[in-house]
Amino acid sequence: MKENGQGIGFLFDLDGVIIDSESQYSKIWRQINLEFPTGVENLEQVIKGCTLSKILNDHFETEETRTKVSKRLHELEDQMHYEYLPFAREFLVELKKRNLPCVLVTSSDNQKMRHLRDEIEELTDFFDFIVTGDLVKTSKPSPEGYLLGASKLNIPPQKCVVFEDSMQGVMAGQNAGSYVVGIIGTLTEEKILPYSNIVINNFNELDLDNLIQELRNR
Repeated sequence: MKENGQGIGFLFDLDGVIIDSESQYSKIWRQINLEFPTGVENLEQVIKGCTLSKILNDHFETEETRTKVSKRLHELEDQMHYEYLPFAREFLVELKKRNLPCVLVTSSDNQKMRHLRDEIEELTDFFDFIVTGDLVKTSKPSPEGYLLGASKLNIPPQKCVVFEDSMQGVMAGQNAGSYVVGIIGTLTEEKILPYSNIVINNFNELDLDNLIQELRNR
């Protein structure tokens, strides 16, 4: 854990917040829904922010089908190319320069994270800890992942800011009692604003000094 003396923490979702992958995942899950029909319209939107285990258990009835879907997902994920969203890397660099503690809280599993490290080798260096979907029992909007992330920093969740783009994600941050920054992209401002303290289009719009002061005052 970083000894920054400020007692505040930064908790990040991954897809649609740091990396530009949401459109690719929408295509992947539309493809899976064609190959293994669930009967759920717009499945790719319904599952945003959910762990793989929750998606499989909620939408695929048999263990055989769940195994096949998981295998197909990882096949398609291995073909994905990951890039930073605009201004995300710059924001992470600034946090690291200021020695502010960060945790990545993602619904992604360990296999996806290995591929991500191959694509963007430096990414995990920005974080003090990574909470993956394999480490939690309950998926977003449960606050479990963000509570775990805050505990790894030994910082109260109320003194942490959560960066999210999905409905399940902003609700998870709110349920954790954290300060929630909703990022427009996956959803519109209108949809995520009720569960966010502020809403931005990208990290370039965020005044970090004001955010730090906001967290200190909580």
